[in-house]
Amino acid sequence: MARKFACTVGGVDGERIGLRERKKQETRLALSWAAIRLAVERGLENVRVEDIAAEVGVSPRTFNNYFAGKGEAIAARHLERARQIAVELRARPASEPLWTAITNAALARFALGQGAGEREPEQQWLDGVRLMVSEPALQGEFMKANAAAEAEFAAAVAERTGTDPARDLHPRLVAGAVGAAIAVATEHWLRAAEPTPMAPVLRDALRQLAAGLPVP
Repeated sequence: MARKFACTVGGVDGERIGLRERKKQETRLALSWAAIRLAVERGLENVRVEDIAAEVGVSPRTFNNYFAGKGEAIAARHLERARQIAVELRARPASEPLWTAITNAALARFALGQGAGEREPEQQWLDGVRLMVSEPALQGEFMKANAAAEAEFAAAVAERTGTDPARDLHPRLVAGAVGAAIAVATEHWLRAAEPTPMAPVLRDALRQLAAGLPVP
């Protein structure tokens, strides 16, 4: 019986749990994209939770299972991208120097959306950034998303450098600096007189950081 149970957990039931979690993540991101798109089209004050839910084909109750409000839904995409940079950092080869790994991790996530198949979501992300920096009602959600992302990235840096984010300054300094670099590079990119790739701007920002924040 124990063997059968173990096989079930690691086999069919495990696959079902994985599919369920993936579906939940897809729904979460779809709601975030819908919130951004509708807020851009109509103005934030003219968008209701019911509108966002209907756009994705779910109920308002389902929306409330994921987000406390439309502001949190809009900021969720920013948080997700930041979290994925931490995931990428953990996956980088241990032989890579810290700032090389950070640069590669960040560029890997920002490269998504530059291909033809993902150009629309990338534009929605940019629209979401513009919303978050221009709408006073979203500033609080943006700050909370940044804080959560910074904490996760600091943990990834700490793992890589053998430091403690609760005790050592370095991982939190690096995480804060990387977050600032991404924000400044994005703002610089958005304000460019002519369309320009994001990657060189972000790479240059991280290169400058690497020169001033040596690995301990």
